[in-house]
Amino acid sequence: MKMKNQAISLDSLDWNILQALQENSKQTYTEIGRHFGVAHSTVYDRIKRMEKNGVIKKYTVVVDLEKLRIEHVTAIMTVFTDPKESENVAKKLSESKEVLEVSTSLSEELSIIAKVVAEDQDKLHSFIAQMVAPLPGVLRIRTSIITRKYKKEEFLVERK
Repeated sequence: MKMKNQAISLDSLDWNILQALQENSKQTYTEIGRHFGVAHSTVYDRIKRMEKNGVIKKYTVVVDLEKLRIEHVTAIMTVFTDPKESENVAKKLSESKEVLEVSTSLSEELSIIAKVVAEDQDKLHSFIAQMVAPLPGVLRIRTSIITRKYKKEEFLVERK
């Protein structure tokens, strides 16, 4: 791994290790090393360097709420804002535990797109009415409740 103009440059082994971890982060250093023909200590050093430099941000567990029968409602909320306030609105939304993702989109007008989860529709409504609508700069809100998921994957980086 090398630093060039504040950007991090990974070599082929770094990329291979990163892809292996994305596929299964529970693999041991020995298993990864064996797969790529390097010592487990090399894998360990490379992973620690990627963690230190922020390439690897965190390791996590993805829980399937449906399998646990935990009732919830997921919605995509589009918040149309006054352009002068959009940054503040996005930051405020990002602070809410109900909000899983926040992005901005610039099409005909600036909008903030947020993925929101709540226990039920009443709590979703309350969150939007009490926390989102009153934010300075919010012009209007469009909410789409997700009724069925067909695919959900995380983006896996690949070396080009």
